[in-house]
Amino acid sequence: MSFAREASRAIRSTLILWVIGAIIYPFLMVAIGQIVFPFQANGSLLRNSTGQVVGSALIGQPFSSDRYFNSRPSTTSYSTADPKKDDAGVLLTGVSGASNLAPSNPALLERIKGKDDPDPSKKVEGDLNRLKTAGVQPTADLVYTSGSSLDPHITPEAAKAQIARVAKARGVQPNQLETLIAQNTDGRFLGIFGEPGVNVLKLNLALDKIKG
Repeated sequence: MSFAREASRAIRSTLILWVIGAIIYPFLMVAIGQIVFPFQANGSLLRNSTGQVVGSALIGQPFSSDRYFNSRPSTTSYSTADPKKDDAGVLLTGVSGASNLAPSNPALLERIKGKDDPDPSKKVEGDLNRLKTAGVQPTADLVYTSGSSLDPHITPEAAKAQIARVAKARGVQPNQLETLIAQNTDGRFLGIFGEPGVNVLKLNLALDKIKG
């Protein structure tokens, strides 16, 4: 009788813990998230002026037009790919991660410094030359990729370095862009952890609201 009683108690305890841990707790966390932090709980999705979802504040996007503030380089183009040429399966897997190339790696040096070649099809401009041609003073985060390759932020210095180019392309005053950068700069976590960063997608969405 003692064994049966202990076995029954163990089964009841297991069922109670299962209900608490597998049903009550998850549903409670979902409810709290939707009530207290609905924006974050639903993916921190950002919308344009027409209400269409254009991305997440947590995941970067590639911007290369002179009319926009450019993102930092990404080893995976921020997990975007051409559906017709997605040989690596980026769209299927959502690949992220750094290249792990050493500072002396020829591929890394070629991407940054470029490569001169008599054959125009083999010539590589390089990020440094591209930035200088656009009148942008290169900063580390405009040249080097992040560890995740999905970083949505650039430094305030990198954003300010692009002001002249964007202002010229859009026909707006530089001080307007300085204000936008300040408004879209995320400070240190709890005021002490990390460094300030400018969310490029948020900044460019705000930029589209300015009439040049």
